[in-house]
Amino acid sequence: LHDALPIFDTDQQPAKAKLLELVDDILAHDGYGDIRVEVRILKRRQKEVILHCGKQYRYVIDCPGE
Repeated sequence: LHDALPIFDTDQQPAKAKLLELVDDILAHDGYGDIRVEVRILKRRQKEVILHCGKQYRYVIDCPGE
């Protein structure tokens, strides 16, 4: 575990700040939403963090004759 990056590493702050921003955005959204975090291992001691954030608007519509 001594090779693990510190939890509060300043290089991680932009990704963490964006994740918190996306949580606030989804909570303020007038509809459904989802957030997914993807982490890929790159070269030594580096990881790529991909934040997926989707908003959904759901509607129920009548379909006469079907």
